Amino acid sequence: MKKAILATKVGMTQIFNEDGTLIPVTVLQAGPCVVTQIKTVDNDGYSAVQVGFVDKKDKIINKDKNGKKEVIHRHGTTKAEKGHFDKAGVSSKRYVREFKFENAEEYALAQEIKADIFENGDKVDASAITKGKGFQGAIKRHGQSRGPMAHGSKFHRHAGSNGACSSPSKVFKGKKMPGHMGCKKVTIKNLEVVRVDAEQNLLLVKGAVPGPKKALVTIKETTKAEA
Repeated sequence: MKKAILATKVGMTQIFNEDGTLIPVTVLQAGPCVVTQIKTVDNDGYSAVQVGFVDKKDKIINKDKNGKKEVIHRHGTTKAEKGHFDKAGVSSKRYVREFKFENAEEYALAQEIKADIFENGDKVDASAITKGKGFQGAIKRHGQSRGPMAHGSKFHRHAGSNGACSSPSKVFKGKKMPGHMGCKKVTIKNLEVVRVDAEQNLLLVKGAVPGPKKALVTIKETTKAEA
């Protein structure tokens, strides 16, 4: 894996290619990311690049006698984190992630990674936290079928039998039952990059990408071989 970037989901739209075919795409605000740390085999035991994405806003909590505002605390950033970012020579970042690159030594601290690392036609894997649906029943959560809706049925949207009573006298682990739905990390593989807007750092990826709008999305060069 040599190419990866952090992005936020803008939304979905549709575009037309050169032959007039309509293509549904997800618009991603990809970068710019900055390198905050370089990990090597000698120092850390593995080769990776740590990147930061989205600046943290400074919180102004003090003013001097002349009325000039002075920042003496960064909102949500600990002293250890601030020292880490200062060592790299970058501002405090909201998101920090690691990418395991074999060529990590080729990167430099504070180096920017932008959307133009990808090209039209590249295949990528998109990972994000899905939308939370709260507590849902077995029909919506697992796609199970409902029972008869007649008045005497007594069985409409129930999950059905959970297991035999005497043998094995238990409910097996993994039984599909009602429960919390969503809020899970999902990766969709082998998505095609339809268009790259280098000026605005936008990636247009064919199809749907998990997560709501403004969600953090990790875009990596795909690990799935083409069929």
